[in-house]
Amino acid sequence: MIEFASNGGTAQGYLAGESGPGVLVIQEWWGLNDHIKSIADRFAAEGFVALAPDLYHGETTTEPDGAGKLMMAMNINEASKDMSGAVDELQRRTGRTKVGVIGFCMGGGLALVVTAKRPDAIAASAPFYGLIPWEGAQPDWSAVTAKIEGHYAAGDEYFTPENAEALQTQLRALGKDATLLVYPEVDHAFFNDTRPEVYNEDAATTAWLRVLDLFRTEL
Repeated sequence: MIEFASNGGTAQGYLAGESGPGVLVIQEWWGLNDHIKSIADRFAAEGFVALAPDLYHGETTTEPDGAGKLMMAMNINEASKDMSGAVDELQRRTGRTKVGVIGFCMGGGLALVVTAKRPDAIAASAPFYGLIPWEGAQPDWSAVTAKIEGHYAAGDEYFTPENAEALQTQLRALGKDATLLVYPEVDHAFFNDTRPEVYNEDAATTAWLRVLDLFRTEL
């Protein structure tokens, strides 16, 4: 865990990796738990520097009710500033301008938020089944400059394949390089290998290799 500058103060996050392109890893609604840290570790093993900001400031949960409360209690403006501070920290540590972002569930939505807020830095964005439930947090899609490759689930009841198709159409109509992939016969959170009830190894492996290719190409 490290501290980094954020909006005149400091924020905390989990850092993995010593050299290579920077990747911002954004938590699910459960918080900055061991699963999210393990994803940062996986990026480090692949030659990246990964930073996962702690958007709940030390709190985590394993209960859906608690996760929902933490998510809705989160100050979206503060979270945006913490993510932006993490982007700056990755640029500082790597010496590179371009940064990638990946996020899951709530973090998938936030990945899109920071992609639009930091077009100067975010060159590649990989949202997984992303939700943006906060009023006033809808991104300014016109500001996006990154290549977006999203990963969505055919069985997702929260962000449906129809939602993914509509967002892809909206982004492409604005001239953005966006592909939102829908994986058949999988459910929301199919990438989370700590949840055997939804984890799908084949889809997760395919998605991971695609993300690595995206980041290696664009960063």
